[in-house]
Amino acid sequence: MSASTTRKSASTADNPRGEPRSEQAYRYIIDAIKEGSLPPGTRIREVDLSERVGLSRTPIREALNRLQLEGLVANDPIRGTIITELDHGMISELYAMREMLEGTAAGFAAQHASEVEIAFLREISERDAQLIETHDLVKNNKLFHSTLYRCAHNRYLLKMLHSLQESMMLLGRSTLAKSGRSETARGEHQAIINALEARDPEAAEKLARTHIREAYKIRLEAFFESYGD
Repeated sequence: MSASTTRKSASTADNPRGEPRSEQAYRYIIDAIKEGSLPPGTRIREVDLSERVGLSRTPIREALNRLQLEGLVANDPIRGTIITELDHGMISELYAMREMLEGTAAGFAAQHASEVEIAFLREISERDAQLIETHDLVKNNKLFHSTLYRCAHNRYLLKMLHSLQESMMLLGRSTLAKSGRSETARGEHQAIINALEARDPEAAEKLARTHIREAYKIRLEAFFESYGD
């Protein structure tokens, strides 16, 4: 199959919504980061991505420029363009923002979430007890947190949280992979839901902040263990 045929396929058959080519390239790279096929530290070359995505180098370059502005791609003096690697300071800053924003979301949710929304959060949390595989636990955990964000009913806060979630992709393996963490996290989720049902915003925010701090401790431990290797 020729390069022109590949590009045509990528821009038509695989693009039913008619997105701009730069958006296609952007989504491809984002999905690759999420799936782990482009982990942090991976060197990126426009020509390689062009062949993989089936697009010319111009939309690839535009997508990389956008990702660099968002902090997901960086220029390394030795390796060139790479998927951003988070250092200790960046991880600390990321979790500090996550604690603040998710705490605020939980506080707002205690005030604004409907009974149906809170019941759905409870259902998501209880579903954890039937899950065994880390992949399924991670997926359910993401659903819990994204639902909690929406329960805050604040579009501007939701926008900031979604932006933060993109940076969280760079952290790699979920803290739920650590033995016993999924059970502890489920208990923390249940406590947050209890505070929402009691319509106690202060307790909900405090519990959500504690939940994120506990995840940060595990993340930091994994980081230093990896650094030691």
